[in-house]
Amino acid sequence: MSIKRTILLFIPFIFWSCWKKTTDEELNLSTTAMGQYLLNEYPKGDKIVIYQMMTRLFGNKVKTNQKYGTIEENGVGKFNDITDKALEEIYDLGITHIWYTGIIEHAVLTDYQKYNIPLDDADVVKGRAGSPYAIKDYYDVNPDLAVEVDKRMEEFEELITRTHKNKLKVLIDFVPNHVARFYHSDAKPEGVTDFGENDNTAVAFDSSNNFYYIPEKSFVVPAEYESLGKGSAFPTKNGKFDEFPAKATGNDQFTEKPGINDWFETVKLNYGVDYENDKQKHFEPTPDTWIKMRDILIYWAEKGIDGFRCDMAEMVPVEFWQWVIPQVKEINSDLIFIAEIYNPEEYENYVKTGKFDFLYDKVQLYDTLKSITKGIGSTNDLPPIWRDLKGMNKHMLRFLENHDEQRIASKGFAGSPVFAKPAMIISATWYSGPVMIYFGQEVGEPGDGEEGFGGNDGRTTIFDYWGVPEHQRWMNDGKFDGALLSNEQTSLREFYKDLLVMVRSNSAFSEGRLFDLHPFNQINSGNYNEKIYAFLRIAQKEKVLIIVNFDKAKGQEISLVIPEDVIPLLGIKEEKNYILENTLGHNYTIKDLTKKDFIEGINMQIPRHSGYIFQLKN
Repeated sequence: MSIKRTILLFIPFIFWSCWKKTTDEELNLSTTAMGQYLLNEYPKGDKIVIYQMMTRLFGNKVKTNQKYGTIEENGVGKFNDITDKALEEIYDLGITHIWYTGIIEHAVLTDYQKYNIPLDDADVVKGRAGSPYAIKDYYDVNPDLAVEVDKRMEEFEELITRTHKNKLKVLIDFVPNHVARFYHSDAKPEGVTDFGENDNTAVAFDSSNNFYYIPEKSFVVPAEYESLGKGSAFPTKNGKFDEFPAKATGNDQFTEKPGINDWFETVKLNYGVDYENDKQKHFEPTPDTWIKMRDILIYWAEKGIDGFRCDMAEMVPVEFWQWVIPQVKEINSDLIFIAEIYNPEEYENYVKTGKFDFLYDKVQLYDTLKSITKGIGSTNDLPPIWRDLKGMNKHMLRFLENHDEQRIASKGFAGSPVFAKPAMIISATWYSGPVMIYFGQEVGEPGDGEEGFGGNDGRTTIFDYWGVPEHQRWMNDGKFDGALLSNEQTSLREFYKDLLVMVRSNSAFSEGRLFDLHPFNQINSGNYNEKIYAFLRIAQKEKVLIIVNFDKAKGQEISLVIPEDVIPLLGIKEEKNYILENTLGHNYTIKDLTKKDFIEGINMQIPRHSGYIFQLKN
């Protein structure tokens, strides 16, 4: 995605050379501003700000952190640990939605047989706490999360009520592509049959089957896999898993012998696509898997869930989403559906055809911001993203952390959480689609430690029981008051709070148009460089200038130029004076600005690895 500066200078003119007649919503700007303006089409309303919570880790107070530690040794967070006080603090951070990750029951290596939950086979479970994406029962919740296991669903329903009472909405995962190797629902409603219960297992593919099969072959556990590490013992660990005939593996591996790097702990679900015959589609009559999945989504929607983050949504045919999302939204028209998707060529298809509200922006904005933060990329890589996304920008969910990615403070990302402040400002303010943070991000959690299956990879484990040290400092044994945070962590959390509260409440970020100042200033400002990025968000009542400096070593002194054609959009008049007031962090106001100053250059100094969000006032 990188572009040499010599090429970048010509992009504005090339882009606009084919510009068609403007509509009444678009603006007719002269060639001085060509290619930098993009209409933001997102409907008016509050901007969504999501807090992803790994539920089993969030409330855990135990600090033992033994590799592959048991639930007794390392502890686990419960639904009841997410108290009113915790939710109040999350709301005050600027959050609108909590994504409770790992709610639906998945395979674990903790024994709940006395509650009539079968013990899982260690050879097809990753880690001791198991992957939240190896679903064992779509109609139940993870027993790890309950104080009273036999009342686990009631405790989750109470959490939904408690979350709503604290002015927050609830998102959960929907995992449509695969299930745990041993799927069995002991909580399904009367009349519901389990996945695979009526399958014809003698054939590789049948459109009425729930699974794909490798006939006459037995499943083989990857030889390299050592459940719970070498030398460990567990009642169900023997290097084997009884599955005949073998089922296809979750990441589209149609073999009885998946590799160690495959999703061997999961089984691929059959939506009527014959993968071994040119992906032929068999959607009439409606596949049984479609009907089962619709009923599961409706089951959760009727419990008051406000939206679903759909795991690996692009591995499920778009026709299913087109069919199911409108039906589920009949329960609640305000439900939102977020697709985990990594192929930009499919974005428009999954929004327009598939009916998704929002999509992951991982392979473009996230990857680019991470590259710039690490000192590899430059801010010249940013303008091509919004141009490429065209009308999809309003649908993109932006983030710098989630459960799949390295922590900002890890060695593999920034090394220090403060170095990513410019990236976070852009991620939160660039467009009107949602922005998301991951629990602990706001206090600089580095993801250190070799927790178990995941290893020491700069991520917070999703596979094992663990305490999250820096987050625990903020949690302060359940007080959720941040009393144990360092001054640096307190300051970082205040930065996140200021930023997220602002984007949640300021109309410039929920309905404003974007004007990218970067290409114009590279041409017209002599001291604007590839570590600086500037843009405007313009709404009817709010006009905001965002400018950041990615340089980790030094501040930047620049003269920022506003194209003359943009001046009317800002409401700037010849006879008045204006001020730019920074609303993020320390006080910094630029006063007595005239129209001439905006056109010829506004002098400002931007601190290292930081930025400003200026509100225009008169």
